Amino acid sequence: MGPAPVIASIRLAVRRTLAGHAPGSLVLVACSGGADSIALACATAFVAPRLSLRFGGLTVDHNLQAGSAAQAERVVRFLAGLGFDPVENLSVQVDGRGGPEAAARVARYGALDAAAERLGAATVLLGHTRDDQAETVLLGLARGSGARSLAGMPARNGRYARPFLDLPRATTVAASKAEGFEPWDDPHNTDPAYTRSRVRHAALPALSAALGPGMPEALARTAKMLREDTEALDAWAAREFDRLLEPFGDCDLSHYLDVVELSALPTAVRTRVLRLAALRAGCPGSDLAAVHIEELDRLLTDWRGQGPLHLPSAVAAARRYGKLAFERSGALRRGAPEPDHADDGEAGADPDRAPAAQLMPA
Repeated sequence: MGPAPVIASIRLAVRRTLAGHAPGSLVLVACSGGADSIALACATAFVAPRLSLRFGGLTVDHNLQAGSAAQAERVVRFLAGLGFDPVENLSVQVDGRGGPEAAARVARYGALDAAAERLGAATVLLGHTRDDQAETVLLGLARGSGARSLAGMPARNGRYARPFLDLPRATTVAASKAEGFEPWDDPHNTDPAYTRSRVRHAALPALSAALGPGMPEALARTAKMLREDTEALDAWAAREFDRLLEPFGDCDLSHYLDVVELSALPTAVRTRVLRLAALRAGCPGSDLAAVHIEELDRLLTDWRGQGPLHLPSAVAAARRYGKLAFERSGALRRGAPEPDHADDGEAGADPDRAPAAQLMPA
């Protein structure tokens, strides 16, 4: 007699994710002790040895509530009892910048990254489900985010993998019970002070009541389609960035992009090229907001002679001689850009001196 259907489902999801890993590779499971990560740990403990993979476990103590250290030690014992080796309790301090949820996420992934690097892990498995994906999409909608945010969490992102993104939370809850383990219910998951908690317990149920069942599936399906579109546009933008990139000076962070060629690109591609240019110049991705990209785009589509645009981490962008230059702020003079030199004859004036209306997309 085979395993219960819910156990078979989680094992199959993990097997599909780990297929293709070289024998002997180390796979780590990030486990909080909740139902999703318990199901993930149980499935990995079954699948990994059958694929000749080593498997270890990590739990992160955010030190945000009383008893968190004791809970982390319970998770350590649980993982060790399943045969995980190594098993580590990663204690972090959350500084609160950007809000409690964002700060906790930054601290958590920082600890997971450092541990995975130190241990030489090929993959870190995360227990996010289809319901988590739906919540992420709703949070993106509430922020007015673009397609990248609405595309939700990827099934794979660097060393991280999410085997359960196509499974509902009900499956992982049932699987953890079928495996004989009582999951830990994090009080923060039901605390209305946290935005995701309000989405989970109020927004999604209200949408389901108003629009009918199947909202998490529909939102997750939307995220998957948007991710496919976003990845295609990102690849197109990366090719255009490589084609248009013109380094200057001794610093690898300083570069130009041709204004005319950049302006000719479709908006969705052009703004992605601008984002890549800002990242290449040294802007941290976490600090680069949509408003920064919009203002960069105005240097192309609404050019009125404005001076350098100052971006996070002392990066500046300015139009100079028909180019959009990205450099450390001190290198670009404040105020109006240097005069442009018009071409003689039929070529006409440099596009940086053209009226703004001529640079607006049709």
